[in-house]
Amino acid sequence: MTKKETKKKSVKEEEVIVPELTKEEKQRDATRDVVLGYMPYIIIIIIVIIIRSVIATPIRVNGVSMEDTLRDKEILVLNKLAMHAKGINRWDIIVARIEGQYLIKRVIALPGETISYKDGALYIDGVEMEDEYALTITETFEEEVKVGKNEYFVMGDNRFVSQDSRAIGPIEEKDIIGTTNIVLFPFNRFGIVE
Repeated sequence: MTKKETKKKSVKEEEVIVPELTKEEKQRDATRDVVLGYMPYIIIIIIVIIIRSVIATPIRVNGVSMEDTLRDKEILVLNKLAMHAKGINRWDIIVARIEGQYLIKRVIALPGETISYKDGALYIDGVEMEDEYALTITETFEEEVKVGKNEYFVMGDNRFVSQDSRAIGPIEEKDIIGTTNIVLFPFNRFGIVE
């Protein structure tokens, strides 16, 4: 045997023989490929679910109780996280769930404060406050309302038609699901509202 033939023979001996995959192994590999192919979509869906349930979700305005600030049928961003990060402050627009319905109103009085309107002027703890959102208010409620612990006195900006804390009483903090101040739709109104 020549050197050349010996070299060819050793190359042939080194060839790797790959065993045929069984049906179960082929099926397992195919399943893994499908799962890996869909993995980016699964991750995106999980992220969207987390964002919607914990951070922010769209919400629609129903009615005219917040005009001129918010308009009927507008789509807003409900921010669930900001409320826990910075708290709820006077003049914030909040969304509360009361008896299965969503209310979008403005915070007027905070826990522990006393509120009254006299001659169209807002008083908090007996001190007159500038209420730029109440441009349409003419009615008064002379009776002072004491806001309880973990409660907020809320009103719509369109005070003539708003069903708010004047009718249903202060809103409990546990019923407030977030704050909102970003209009998503219609696009000509897109942006932050005060």
